[in-house]
Amino acid sequence: MKNIPVRSIKAAEAKPNISESFKIRTVTDILVGKDMVQDLHRHDFYFVLALKKGSGNHEIDFVSHTISDNSVFLMRPGQVHRLELKSRSKGYLMEFGKNFFNFNDNNHIFRKAANKNFCQLEPATSDKLQTILASIHDEYLNQHDGFEAVIKASLSIFFIKLGRRRQHTEISNNTRSDYAQERLHDFFALVESDIATHKQVSYYADKLNLSSFQLNSITKTLMGKTAAELIDDHILLESKRYLLATSNQVNQIAYHLGYEDVSYFIRFFKKHTGFTPEMFRQNLR
Repeated sequence: MKNIPVRSIKAAEAKPNISESFKIRTVTDILVGKDMVQDLHRHDFYFVLALKKGSGNHEIDFVSHTISDNSVFLMRPGQVHRLELKSRSKGYLMEFGKNFFNFNDNNHIFRKAANKNFCQLEPATSDKLQTILASIHDEYLNQHDGFEAVIKASLSIFFIKLGRRRQHTEISNNTRSDYAQERLHDFFALVESDIATHKQVSYYADKLNLSSFQLNSITKTLMGKTAAELIDDHILLESKRYLLATSNQVNQIAYHLGYEDVSYFIRFFKKHTGFTPEMFRQNLR
């Protein structure tokens, strides 16, 4: 089965002496005065595009965002996206591997910042984040003593400030507790890794040391959906990714997602989208 094109951080393109995959570039240097058009693909690293000035379109997991000034896009490994960025855009593109940033120590920081792929900022907040990224870029280029530690510390500050903005303007702490946020994040990570072999809510609840009732309570509070609905959403999303980003046959995609009965998979897909998989592919390609 053909996989969706996956891009990695190429060692040859990154600066030497970085212990793990990390790269930051100015958007001006990337574009070199030309529009950027990228076809549908996914990454095996985290992707942060922070624009002071920007125009174009960014489609992430089939949700289209119009690019504008003072915007930030944050993508996790495995997400599928298509990017069109106009030549006069300015800002920074930062990419880093799963092992570069200490997620164990900074889970709560990162999760608050990364609960959505797109964030529209006020100009003053955008300026502060651009200043942090400029400092990271300078450390990356010059590599003075302790530069990697400075980059990682600056990353934490970047995510704290981005998370603060979202916390104050989007969702209050009374609605989303840190504990519930962590369990939801862990649930999504498990679904991402185990969906081909496990589709039952009870499996994920057991893995999280929760009852099915507790897991459903968390997902309903934070996402407005049951755990089963979120599992279905993920199956549909992964199906759409493969339908639009590869030439795989429907039966191959069904087997990849753990369905031995292809007709059942087709009925499931049509029930939730109104289209058969082939109709969906033909209409959106």
